[in-house]
Amino acid sequence: MQYLYAPWREEYLGQKKDTCPFCDCANRLKSDEELKVIFRAKHCFGVMNHYPYTPGHFMVIPYIHEENIENLSQETWQEMSDFVRKSVKILKSELGARGVNIGMNLGKEAGAGIAPHCHYHLVPRWAGDTNFITSIGQVRVCGNDIEKIYQKFLTAFAKLI
Repeated sequence: MQYLYAPWREEYLGQKKDTCPFCDCANRLKSDEELKVIFRAKHCFGVMNHYPYTPGHFMVIPYIHEENIENLSQETWQEMSDFVRKSVKILKSELGARGVNIGMNLGKEAGAGIAPHCHYHLVPRWAGDTNFITSIGQVRVCGNDIEKIYQKFLTAFAKLI
């Protein structure tokens, strides 16, 4: 059995906030660059993960604060799904990702860090993108400039909307 060990996320998981960071992102329309919002559509938006598993890891999030996907409107669910599909294409074309992990952790018991607000994770993957330094040194090496990735995503998503 293999385990996903992510000690670099401890800082994030230890934070206790009274407000939902996704709702904060959804409502701070003039702070997209600071928050690393990469697109805004009618029912959902995309934002870079501030504690990524790999360079380019981002999320597709509904504007509505809802934990249960079964309570989302059909329009919201459809738009999110459409952006997930488009996002995979962008991750492959803009970052050269050889694979992509797509996932939702629905509920705290399923591992959701922000359980009350459902969201998709899109994690680009490459051959050899995991190594010993993460396990042994509890250090995550990011060999890419996150700001450059953010700018690539902005340009690519702007063409879609």
